[in-house]
This record gives sequence, C-alpha cells and structure tokens, in this order.
Amino acid sequence: MMSGVLGITDIWTYVLGTVAIVLLPGPNSLFVLSTAAKRGVRAGYRAAGGVFVGDSVLMILSAAGVASLLKAYPPLFLVIKYAGAAYLGYVGLTMLRGAWRRWRTRNDPATPRLIDAAEPAGLRSPFRKALVISLLNPKAILFFISFFIQFVDPGYAWPALSFLLLGLIAQVTSALYLTALIFTGTFLAAQFHRRRRLAASATTGIGMLFLGFSLKLATASV
Repeated sequence: MMSGVLGITDIWTYVLGTVAIVLLPGPNSLFVLSTAAKRGVRAGYRAAGGVFVGDSVLMILSAAGVASLLKAYPPLFLVIKYAGAAYLGYVGLTMLRGAWRRWRTRNDPATPRLIDAAEPAGLRSPFRKALVISLLNPKAILFFISFFIQFVDPGYAWPALSFLLLGLIAQVTSALYLTALIFTGTFLAAQFHRRRRLAASATTGIGMLFLGFSLKLATASV
C-alpha cells in the first residue's frame, strides 16, 4: 500500500500538510520573490538554492536530534534565536534604507531596480543571504522534527530512508512554489520599473515584514 512506502505511515496526509505549510508566507519565500524582482530569474534561483541547502541542513539536524538538544539546553536555543532575529532585523532595515534611497531617486532613470543596488557587500550574494536566513531559524528545526516524526513508522528498519523521502517531497514542493515566486518577481520588476513610487512602497512593505519576522522570532519559545 502506498501509505506504507519506506516506513511512511500516511504519505498523502503528509503531502497535503507540506503543501499547506510551504504556501504560508515566510522570510525565505519573501526573500526569493524580492531577489527575483531586483535581479532577475538567475539571481532568484541562486536565492532559492540557498533556501534548499538551508532547509536540507535543518532537516538533517532535526533527524539527528538537534531539536531535542535545543530543548535540553535553553541557553543554546536563546543564542540561535537572537542571532536569527538580529539578522532578519538587519535585512529588514537594509531594505527600508534601500526604499528610502529609491524614493529620493524616483525620478532618476538610472535606478530601475526594486531595491537600491548600493547594498552592503555582505548582502549581495543571494545564495549566501538566503542560506543564512534559512539556517538562523531554530523554530524550523523544532517544526521539522515534530512534523516528520508523525509520519515515520517507529518499527521500520531504515528510518533514514523515511526521512529522505519526506525531505524530498518537501523540497520538490518548495522548488515548485519558489519557481512560481521567481517568475512572479520578474513580472513585478517590469511593473516597478515603470512605477518607481510603487517600487519604493513595495520595498518598504517587504522591509517591514522582515522586521516583523525578526520580532516574532525574538519572542519565540522552545
């Protein structure tokens, strides 16, 4: 029976749950969308690659029991939590600064992008930035381990294969969704090119959302 493939107890429920979770807005998907709008399809996929690698690392760590370690040692959780919150806040403030510059130069045809290109050098690598955003999220580790375990048969002889298949399903779902966001972002780039005030407003909104993600993570608990 399909639900028993490789020790997975209810694969279709997992698929539906994964789709619903992936569709929820978050800093990863929002960053990929804004990167595609700023720099095009290729940069959007580099950002998506950072998300894939970061999610894969979190899945592996979750399967290895890191979530239990975070629960057992709350100070470690606090360090990771505040580091992630600080980085998301930094990203948000950088976007707000870019929006302000964009607004000031809204009549200048030499600034066609969604966000001012004069970003700090450390933020110019979409892959690296997306990877850091993905990894600095301790809530994701707790989520992966609690969600995955529900669908793994504890009596199955090779649980690693179960986690591998579950992770593959999650990554394929994420890839399809991020691809849609990337091409949506390139469409938005064309619109923002013609409507500079709209571009500045959109960047401000994205920056505020990242600040919201930062505050949410800073107040999260194990």
